[in-house]
Amino acid sequence: METINVTTVAGTTVIEKVLYTGKTHTTGGRDGAARSSDGNLDIKLTPPGGSGAGTNPEQLFAAGWSACFLGAIGIAAAKLKVALPAGTAVDAEVDLGLNKADYFLQARLNVSLPGLDAETGRKLIESAHQTCPYSKATRGNIPVTINIAI
Repeated sequence: METINVTTVAGTTVIEKVLYTGKTHTTGGRDGAARSSDGNLDIKLTPPGGSGAGTNPEQLFAAGWSACFLGAIGIAAAKLKVALPAGTAVDAEVDLGLNKADYFLQARLNVSLPGLDAETGRKLIESAHQTCPYSKATRGNIPVTINIAI
């Protein structure tokens, strides 16, 4: 097996301390299966819009990003000493699309903060978008819209 080392892109942040490494083994691509090294994730994969019983990479990305973003909202709320309302949620939508013959992603995060005032909600979302590693990874790489329902 040959190993190819990819160098760090200028301007990226190098991690000083790894907190966790998610490991998966995937076979068959969009018509395959994926399993995590600890066995907690064991899924069948199906192409988007397909009739199969599996999930797809866009759904997995949406689930991971929305969970991470919700955690980042919690961090922001703690810093601002704001109690998050019951019903706080993030619905993520990740689009797979074409531009000419190339594939691209775009995304929307629909955040529900029922009962909060608009200014506090905006502060929480802006802070979360700066904190969330998924937001950092996508910033400047794909179109992202964040909608807030108060």
